[in-house]
Amino acid sequence: MENENENLEKKEEYHVQAKGFLQSTKVFVNDLLDIRTDSDRESTLEAVRKDISFKGHNAWILIFSIFVASIGLNVSSTAVVIGAMLISPLMGPIVGVGMSVAINDVDTLRKSLKNLGIMVVLSVLTAFVYFKISPVTEITPELEARTYPTILDVLVAIFGGLALIVGKSKKGTIASVILGVAIATALMPPLCTVGFGLANSQWQNAGGAFYLFSINAVFIALSTFAVTKLLGFPLVRYANSKRRRRTAQVASAVAVIVMIPSIILFINLLNKTLFETKAKDFVSNDIRYLGAEVLKQEADFDDKTIDIYLIGKRVPEATVATWRARLTEIEALKESKLIVHQSAEESGNLDELSTQVRSGILEDLYLKNQEVIENKDSRIRLLEDRINSYRTSLFDFNSLSKEAQANYEEIENLGYSNQIITDFKNTDTIPTFSITWKNNVSSREKEENRQKFENWLNVRLALDTLTVKSVN
Repeated sequence: MENENENLEKKEEYHVQAKGFLQSTKVFVNDLLDIRTDSDRESTLEAVRKDISFKGHNAWILIFSIFVASIGLNVSSTAVVIGAMLISPLMGPIVGVGMSVAINDVDTLRKSLKNLGIMVVLSVLTAFVYFKISPVTEITPELEARTYPTILDVLVAIFGGLALIVGKSKKGTIASVILGVAIATALMPPLCTVGFGLANSQWQNAGGAFYLFSINAVFIALSTFAVTKLLGFPLVRYANSKRRRRTAQVASAVAVIVMIPSIILFINLLNKTLFETKAKDFVSNDIRYLGAEVLKQEADFDDKTIDIYLIGKRVPEATVATWRARLTEIEALKESKLIVHQSAEESGNLDELSTQVRSGILEDLYLKNQEVIENKDSRIRLLEDRINSYRTSLFDFNSLSKEAQANYEEIENLGYSNQIITDFKNTDTIPTFSITWKNNVSSREKEENRQKFENWLNVRLALDTLTVKSVN
């Protein structure tokens, strides 16, 4: 009986200790992650409403920052684009939209939407003017990167928007957060790309860029809406309770209307990214046949097709059938179709492929070979620099010059350098010494002493190749 009582007491003690540990952990986590205590709701509302305003200084700042961003995109300079994003005032109205919907503030919502519309039109118009007069009309990598949203853009907009409103709501706004979000979410470059597309009649690029801007703006606003609700910002009160209720209903309807397409878009982008990743892995891991090689691959999420272009030995249909069977076993690719492009003959040439596909394949091969050549050239230059550094470090020139002065009184000046010599087949770096002789030394003595000096250097430095030249 006593043992049972002891066991019960121990169990109760363990239960109390476990409960205390869980309670302590809960308190620790709450203290670590709680943002309600240090949030300044009134100052945040005031700051957000202040940033919504768009006139005077803000208008000119936006115009100048758009010009800077357009120049950066036009010359594909990431640093210039980042600098433009730091000075752009585009973020204010977007945050104002999310917050005003959350607190049922119709006046602020109307003002935010109005200013956002003006900002977008002014930004696109400014970029259009720049790209219309710019002599560079080719699309650069920086511009091309802003022509269509990816799942990463959505995730950056979501978490960037969350970081922005949390940073704004803290007592003493964290400026570094606001600047960082301005760079990460990249609202300005897509609008510049819209202007580029309109100026050069590239309607698809313009539409894709505006699509990217819309995605970023919507998810920043949604993040602001969510955090504002979480922090319990007070709703705007109206004297007419009926108007307040109607306003709340309108605001909720707007939030739902914006949220549903955004969620659908997010899911579609996620599925597209998953499809393209799985297709790439499938081609890398499963498309293998001895004597044949994959030159190019294309995955089309909309048509659910995976095109592969083969060169070399012709792959039998039985092998292709096994590839297609394997494709149906992958969940993300089971509804897709594998299309194999290969020549009808064993020679495996590209004659049967379309001109566009052939040019694309040849371009890929050229770029790959160019990269290999550039890498080899870089390695050669690195090795040459190391050889030069090694040769230079073989001796102390100051010490050597003192020895030369003691042994050869006829020398006036002594110089040293590494001379690069080529016969257009091979390139070599040769240590070269130059001697200026005193005026009283005859030509015959100069040549004899030069030869002796060269022999002495060969022994002194243990070098198999070096050159000694007389300057005078």
